[in-house]
Amino acid sequence: MNNSLAEFVKDKRKQLKLTQPELAEKAGVGLRFLRELESGKESVRLDKVNQVLALFGAKVGVIKNG
Repeated sequence: MNNSLAEFVKDKRKQLKLTQPELAEKAGVGLRFLRELESGKESVRLDKVNQVLALFGAKVGVIKNG
């Protein structure tokens, strides 16, 4: 996974002054998942990533090359 996604989530969480447990609860995902997401784990479930990103008004999508 691109670290920019991990950095985006971590930065947004900190801007909102949320702890990892608080964000995990608000997003409806497990704390372990959120920790792995913020640490840049390469294989994560996109549906859960989008649950987290939805709190920031964002989502993962397909970008065509060229």
